[in-house]
Amino acid sequence: GASGVLGTAVYNTFKAIPGNTVLGLAHSRSTDELRKLDLLDTAEVERAFADFKPDWVVHSAAERRPDVAEKVLLISFQLNAAVPAHLASLAKKQKFTLVYISTDYVFDGTSPPYTPSSPTNPLNLYGRTKRDGEEAVLSVAGAKTVVLRVPVLYGPAPNNADTAVNILLDVVTDQSGKTYKMDHFATRYPTNVLDIADFLVRLSSLPPTHPIPPILHYSAEEPFTKYEMCLVFAKILGLPHEHIIPDAEPYTGAAATTRPRDCHLYTRETEDLLADYGGLGWTPFEEWWEQHLKETQ
Repeated sequence: GASGVLGTAVYNTFKAIPGNTVLGLAHSRSTDELRKLDLLDTAEVERAFADFKPDWVVHSAAERRPDVAEKVLLISFQLNAAVPAHLASLAKKQKFTLVYISTDYVFDGTSPPYTPSSPTNPLNLYGRTKRDGEEAVLSVAGAKTVVLRVPVLYGPAPNNADTAVNILLDVVTDQSGKTYKMDHFATRYPTNVLDIADFLVRLSSLPPTHPIPPILHYSAEEPFTKYEMCLVFAKILGLPHEHIIPDAEPYTGAAATTRPRDCHLYTRETEDLLADYGGLGWTPFEEWWEQHLKETQ
């Protein structure tokens, strides 16, 4: 998944470190730099990994859009569950460490904060496929695997539509007179992909005597609804936001069973793990966006 928003950040961060040899894999968005690979072709995947002989593999490819996942059931299960299972078997066979990027949506959002050992109870298909991927990865005895759960993500992206946070910029900047109804009920913890990439570098640099738990949580700690994120963007850009209407009503109908209200990830175990290696290390939301928009406007 090296062509995605998180994958790009991870690839570039690891590649920038002297002495690292990094292979970026992509499929529909492969480039001269990113090798094209179909993760559903198990034989080709095994050959690619055997040729490269990785020490660490970060698996960030997924069908990440809950609404789309519901429409492409087979692909969602293959990409989010079957592929991680195959990669875990290769991790055992080829002796590399696999980091499987999972999601806070494996929880139902009714009793936060959630620890790594909290029971999962996904409400939507996306969450169920990611939960199945977790179980598949962790079930391969003898494999070095880490499940890393993260919340909604943002960061540098070629298109705002590439993340559920960045796309809110388009809502704020649309001053055409169109109105938008924006969720002001569910609490999110938007987290920067650059922070996750830096965390993964530090995680991979831990000495062998420093054991890594099988499940880790990484999350920023600032709570926002989507409406509140829009207010931050409007403030930074100096734009009116009257066209964005907050919707604080509890979810009803189908939405009530598919959208968790608050999946806050408890990160104390992760902080303790890296206490001597920079800690959790996350960037405040408004601070990053203010600097980023100043540089890109």
